[in-house]
Amino acid sequence: MTPRGRVFFFVALAALVASGAVVLGVVATRDHVAAAPKPRAGQPPLALDLGVRTDSEARALERAQRLYRDKRFGEAKAIFGRYHSLEAQVGSALASWPDGSLDKLQALASEHPRSSLLALHLGLAYYWTRRDAQALTTWRAARTLQPDTSYAVRAGDFLYPQYAPGLPIFVPSFPLPVRIQVLDSSRQLPALREAAARGGVDEKLLYGAALQQLGHPRSAEKQFAAAASLAPRDADARTAAAVGLFDKQNPSRAFGRLGPLVRVFPHAQTVRFHLGEMLLWSAQVQAARRQLALARNEAPRSLLGKEAGRYLAALRGVGTR
Repeated sequence: MTPRGRVFFFVALAALVASGAVVLGVVATRDHVAAAPKPRAGQPPLALDLGVRTDSEARALERAQRLYRDKRFGEAKAIFGRYHSLEAQVGSALASWPDGSLDKLQALASEHPRSSLLALHLGLAYYWTRRDAQALTTWRAARTLQPDTSYAVRAGDFLYPQYAPGLPIFVPSFPLPVRIQVLDSSRQLPALREAAARGGVDEKLLYGAALQQLGHPRSAEKQFAAAASLAPRDADARTAAAVGLFDKQNPSRAFGRLGPLVRVFPHAQTVRFHLGEMLLWSAQVQAARRQLALARNEAPRSLLGKEAGRYLAALRGVGTR
């Protein structure tokens, strides 16, 4: 899924949650749910993150993951079994579900006690076998062991289901340079990293946004903070620094930084847009719609104006809160 596609998936899900149209399957806000005699139906989801890797193993594991999602578990297991990486072993364990899967994941977690990849999927295995308290504990570990990974972000989705999946992404008000756009995905990130190291505010914002999209929120936060330090009067930089602080456990930090910028930059489209985005991630649809409309009205044909319009279109007809 492309970054934009992923964002609008989250928007739609947040809107549905807010309107009461769907209920998330993981009720992780409770400390304990009584165990039932049978495991939950189906198989736990598999969420392997191979980043921008394009090597042969990464391509094979991505194919196996697609097969898993298509419920072609035997074919997925055959591919996972060819490799010995931690990702492949996790995939192989879940593709065998439920035959020995939990035991295998527990053994792997003991061998790799600092792995958020293992903690996330072990938590899912616990949840699917009705061990909800253990699932919560393991997901909490996944959030803290390697907080700068997509696995930590995904664990937060299960721990805080009242929020949309993932984290709100900072969207720069200016486009990616053409010299970066023309590179393939495996070369874009190194190019952005080099530009951020040598360049100034815009380069750091672009690199930080890319890091967010790849599931590295802590690294992105550092880039955004560096940009804001260089240009404390720049609306984009200050906004990015606020968005980078968004944490489902304590969203008030981000809102506390971004909200006051409405007065500091009263006509800055980026402030209204990202305030709307963060409200949307918090399932506050009515307030989000209001901020996004204000953002769009500032400059409807700008990059952020068009993005705000797409959000508003996705929210059309959704209930309010």
